[in-house]
Amino acid sequence: MPGMIKGPALFLAQFAGDQAPFDSLENITKWAAGLGYKGVQIPTFVGSLFDLDKAADSDTYCDEIKGICADAGVEITELSTHLQGQLVAVNPAYDTAFDAFAPASVHGNPKARQEWAVDQVKKAAVASRRLGLSTTVSFTGSLAFPYLYPWPQRPAGLIEETFAELARRWVPIFDHYDENGVDIGFEIHPGEDVFDGATWEMFQDACRDHPRARINYDPSHFLLQGMDYLSFIDIYHERICAFHVKDAEFNPDGRQGVYSGYQPWLNRAGRFRSLGDGQVDFKGIFSRLATHGYDSWAVLEWECCLKSPEQGAAEGAPFIAGHIIEVTDKAFDDFAGGETDLGAIRKMLGIA
Repeated sequence: MPGMIKGPALFLAQFAGDQAPFDSLENITKWAAGLGYKGVQIPTFVGSLFDLDKAADSDTYCDEIKGICADAGVEITELSTHLQGQLVAVNPAYDTAFDAFAPASVHGNPKARQEWAVDQVKKAAVASRRLGLSTTVSFTGSLAFPYLYPWPQRPAGLIEETFAELARRWVPIFDHYDENGVDIGFEIHPGEDVFDGATWEMFQDACRDHPRARINYDPSHFLLQGMDYLSFIDIYHERICAFHVKDAEFNPDGRQGVYSGYQPWLNRAGRFRSLGDGQVDFKGIFSRLATHGYDSWAVLEWECCLKSPEQGAAEGAPFIAGHIIEVTDKAFDDFAGGETDLGAIRKMLGIA
């Protein structure tokens, strides 16, 4: 059917672990399928589930990965390079924290870490092509985010140079993706320089509207910023190529608001919740996406400050399935219609 969203699917990153069934791709895909998921989004930064270096070099390995998923009864939706994409652009203020996302061999060496990250993101394009996928999901990284609030006053040109430098780093990657026939859907997310519609447009402009730069839509990050996440779909739907189904709630009070007072997740005014426990209007989102013909995957990204991941995953599959709209190819009042008769139409309009 036209505009039919696929799903439910599950992003595996938050579930991977040392214990079965979360310790291998074979085990975790069978677990996911048992909960009702039809697809899985694979994190390329979790070595127990996926070897990105091997996938970029070997069709045989990619066939094995596809076979494991097929045997479990799920499809691969996308490969994720969120952590590697983050490291494509890192402000020095975050060097120590973000070293944890990279191998020990490049810790303390921002240049080597960035080169490793760019190589990883490029390998994901090749691996995706070998796997028969057309989309990956990632982060843009951030150079200016420490200067988000304009105090002290930002020097003139800082933001312009930020996006010019992002383009210098990302456009060669986009060109590589174009050669492999693969898109990158960026999760628009606080902590990245691209965190809302305005910054997305600045990024697009700097990258000269590169066709491979697209959007992984996640409404939770927009709700926590007080944005109209339904209108976002109307504005940017042509660029949305992936969809993270994640819930959130924002409950400001006399003590805290958007910035949430440095509180831990449980005590924040804005916090992520399991599907159906927050404030996101998913009926509206699925309707808007279907209206605009989105026909790719709806992928649960579980992050909740209260509920266990196992309960969240178990509840997530039927929640997503219940929101997917089987788009009709008929108008509800077709039964009352008739054949087109130009003469009758002209008569109805009083046209001689």
